[in-house]
Amino acid sequence: MLDWLGDLLRGTPGLALFGCLAAGFALGRVRFWKITLGGVAGTLLVALIVGLLDVTLTPELRNVAFALFIFTLGYLAGPSFFASLNRRALRYAVFTVIQVTTLVALVCVTTVALGLDQGTAAGLLAGGTTSSSVLGTAGEAIGALPVGPEQVRELQSNLATAYSIAYIFSLVTLILFTSQFVPMLMRVDLREQARELWRKLGGEPERSESTARAVPGVVGRVYVVDAAHGLTLAQLAEALGTEAAVERLRRDGEITEAAPETVLRAGDRLVVVGEREALLRAERLIGTETLGTGNDPLSLDVAEVVITDRRYRGWTLEQLHRQVPPRGVFVTGLSRMEHALPVKPWTDITTGDTVRLTGAGPDLDAYTPLLGIRINPAVKADLSFIALGVVVGMLIGRLSMPVGGVPLSLGIGGGCLFSGLFFGWLRARHPTYGQYHPAAAQVIQQFGLATFVCAVGLGAGPGALTLIERYGVLLPLVAVLVTAIPALLSLWAGSRLLKLPAPLVAGAIAGQQCSTPAVDAVREAAGNTTPLLSYTIVYAFSAVLLPLLGPLIVALSSALVAA
Repeated sequence: MLDWLGDLLRGTPGLALFGCLAAGFALGRVRFWKITLGGVAGTLLVALIVGLLDVTLTPELRNVAFALFIFTLGYLAGPSFFASLNRRALRYAVFTVIQVTTLVALVCVTTVALGLDQGTAAGLLAGGTTSSSVLGTAGEAIGALPVGPEQVRELQSNLATAYSIAYIFSLVTLILFTSQFVPMLMRVDLREQARELWRKLGGEPERSESTARAVPGVVGRVYVVDAAHGLTLAQLAEALGTEAAVERLRRDGEITEAAPETVLRAGDRLVVVGEREALLRAERLIGTETLGTGNDPLSLDVAEVVITDRRYRGWTLEQLHRQVPPRGVFVTGLSRMEHALPVKPWTDITTGDTVRLTGAGPDLDAYTPLLGIRINPAVKADLSFIALGVVVGMLIGRLSMPVGGVPLSLGIGGGCLFSGLFFGWLRARHPTYGQYHPAAAQVIQQFGLATFVCAVGLGAGPGALTLIERYGVLLPLVAVLVTAIPALLSLWAGSRLLKLPAPLVAGAIAGQQCSTPAVDAVREAAGNTTPLLSYTIVYAFSAVLLPLLGPLIVALSSALVAA
């Protein structure tokens, strides 16, 4: 049976790939206590098992998949990364610096103490960061080592196996540390402190993501003019404020062109759109609310806009609302690097953020150019722009320089990362081209990474068992240490040096490892999204710096092995 299955998968590599993806993502959704591995880690585990049947994928497929993943990662992080290079956000870079320096030092010490080869050392580092991007850049660096193909295959097998072992134990450690140990060591109630921080920043109790408002936040109402008789539309607009706007005037049964100087008459019917709380006082200002005629319905549109104007860096939503007052347009969503942020007056915005706006079509058309570029839902990805970015990244990755006799280069991973950063920044500066819809980017990023780790796992093959027999429980133990020690140092820096509250400390520690499962656990423990405020800033720094550790640790471990 196994021989037949092995022959089938070797003869149809695509079947092996998609079979591993299907089983891996299903495994990744299985919840063990508070932990889910995620589809990528699940795919790697399944691929390691299938790889025992001597099934492999071509290196070209692996390289293309990784290039798409790492370019997209840089593309999404680029605007936020460059926007974070300011005095207010740079202080959070201390978390990434602690993560990088401590982790490299610990892995180097472990390499000498246990006599690790380059693959095992790099796999331990990649798993200790719970970052698959490090796995990719390290794999490329191993492939460039001046050794025979058999030794390269053995090192890459050790890389995949060590990563799998370290990832599982590091992820469990990180989730427990951020959600349980941070509040315990800081001697605070995480949920209470998050609630207090939320109130201090002016927030109201949050709803679960699985629930919806019983009464919509932005609504439209029809009023018969009585109290507003004799006022101009401009005077009424000033009385209503920016939370509501008159969208339509019907006079004597006919829709009438309305200008700011138009004087309202008793009996006019006004369609007013705004926040529900604001419309509660509109009846007092205008007149009795009534039913619409049904002959001329007004629909509200939704637009997603990428903020590109650099003057908004560091602004809050309240400041934006005050300095660039909208008319009939309301912010109903805000996300950064695919992470939803709370829509509150105190929330910071920056270039690269995606704002979801709700309002009447003409109002959206007038307001969106003031913020940036409106995402065209019909265009999911500008493939010519994306392909050009990957080409540039691959060319950059071919550049190399010898360090200690080892050719050190950025490789496809580093080259495409920097290319993605540049092209993402370029798109933010010149948004008329290069559209890459966030939903499309997320699919490409996830599929590219899952395909890459599947190829790595299949290539590991039977060598995985040898590594497990050689080190036994040492690798899991070291994985726990290389995760816990940087986290402890970051906890001290965040609480003592930066004086941050526990939710922000926990979010930053999750961000320094770019760990979505960890920040989800922290958010659940905190009861609101305050941890995301620090997570997204630190994530932007770590997403750029962590992939560079792959070639670095291969070069350092090669020098240590040679010594």
